[in-house]
Amino acid sequence: MPGPGRIVTSVEDLREIARRHVPRMFYDYVDTGSWTGATYRRNEADLAGIQFRQRVAVDISQRSTESRMLGEAVTMPVALAPTGLCGMQHADGEILSARAAERFGVPFTLSTVSICSIEDVAAATSRPFWFQLYMLRDRDFMERLIGRARAAGCSALVLTLDLQIQGQRHKDLKNGITVPPRLTLPNLLDLMTKPRWCLGMLATRRRSFGNIIGHVANVGDLTSLSHWVAAQFDPTLCWDDIAWIKERWPGKLVVKGIMDAEDARRAVERGADAVIVSNHGGRQLDSAPSTIAVLPEIVEAVGHRTEVHLDSGIRSGQDAFRALALGARAVHIGRAYQYGLGAFGEAGVTRCLELIRKELDHTMAFCGVTRVEDIGPAQLYRPRAGERREDMTVGEDQCSRDLDLGKVPA
Repeated sequence: MPGPGRIVTSVEDLREIARRHVPRMFYDYVDTGSWTGATYRRNEADLAGIQFRQRVAVDISQRSTESRMLGEAVTMPVALAPTGLCGMQHADGEILSARAAERFGVPFTLSTVSICSIEDVAAATSRPFWFQLYMLRDRDFMERLIGRARAAGCSALVLTLDLQIQGQRHKDLKNGITVPPRLTLPNLLDLMTKPRWCLGMLATRRRSFGNIIGHVANVGDLTSLSHWVAAQFDPTLCWDDIAWIKERWPGKLVVKGIMDAEDARRAVERGADAVIVSNHGGRQLDSAPSTIAVLPEIVEAVGHRTEVHLDSGIRSGQDAFRALALGARAVHIGRAYQYGLGAFGEAGVTRCLELIRKELDHTMAFCGVTRVEDIGPAQLYRPRAGERREDMTVGEDQCSRDLDLGKVPA
């Protein structure tokens, strides 16, 4: 954790520290979007543009951020989202993040393309975690992966649907983020400036893709993995494929990557216990809308039938409050906790969660709300018809129009 004189008051502080500690190629992997990055930036800007309605003289002495997600009690309605290469932000990154989440009392989701394996994380934790799955061409591997998640006691399977092909991420291409990573001269010189990171990696045996290498025939190293991964993402994915997963997974199923009300309905019709409104953090389709902009229509379409969660752009407890007020049952954070991980390891993830909970708690207090389930549109400021402040952001204007047009369910 930060020493004397190093006070961390926000996720932005953690981001700045992570930028100095983590090699550029891996920091940029987290802190970038696809193409121009317009959607990546819009996710944050549209959230920031939503204003709160402050209330006073309300008894807020008994407020609590506690809630439930997929039937599980949580200290706040926030989960750690699946993030690839998490173990490259800090040695054993997935294990450290899962332990921090467990101790804090929120869900952790392990990615298929994690560095630490399902078994690694299960051995280091006592609370069930969630596992994220891609629809791959190798169905035999998928079936075994689902079996491993069941054996590890995972309590939910998160199916990501928005990666049939990979978005073009310009920084990754320039930095040589490939499988295996390309060790260019600039990358090697940058590594020399990150001795703490290098020592951590030298001290761990987990430097590869633990869920894949050794579990697929003829994939025993990073070179053979590169060829396998290139052929795996399945462009033929369709809604009927979810039935194949449901036959093999008896637990809770979460569908991630929903940005359209009709897609949300189809996910629910095929048995989704929750949907995550997500544009992959702006890392797939650039010039797509922000997740907060499409959240109200998805809540209106399926919120009465299933849990609607949201990710992409959540950087604070205030952002979480905004999403909850617009109908989300919970939010998921990815970059925010990875900044903490890159900055201070497990302690940094814990600090990120502490900051978000404190910000959520304070925002509830100022808005006169004592329970998470009471957060709603009434806590958001609605400009009068025709009103527009000169300093209003594009995102704020759009969200204001959505409120005026009645898109937010009561």
